[in-house]
Amino acid sequence: MTLTVHAVTIDCRNAADLAGFWSEALDRPVDTQPPGASEFFASIGRDETPGSDPAAGPVMMFIQVPEDRTVKNRVHLDLGASDREAEVERLVGLGATVIHDKDEWGTRWTTLADPEGNEFCVAQEPAEH
Repeated sequence: MTLTVHAVTIDCRNAADLAGFWSEALDRPVDTQPPGASEFFASIGRDETPGSDPAAGPVMMFIQVPEDRTVKNRVHLDLGASDREAEVERLVGLGATVIHDKDEWGTRWTTLADPEGNEFCVAQEPAEH
């Protein structure tokens, strides 16, 4: 038996709006295949062809739920950037909020929240030698 990650799913109030933020953040289009994006459901990565660049990341699905996020995420995305500070500035311009910067265990990262409050981190990728 083999188990693989099918998708990362994010609960939200408006699926199309949040998918739009993540589409801009990750430079990946919101899917157009049925059912397409709506306030109830949207996705990124399902339209990509099999064998496409795995560095693009997993399929992301956005599902409308009635309740707001009330506690810290137990699972979150960790993103890597060659210029962390520039990426954080770009993400803030898209609607993210900086929560804090950390420099621990030999890694520097910034924790942010997307427009609906879901936390994620942007880490500084190590310089190539």
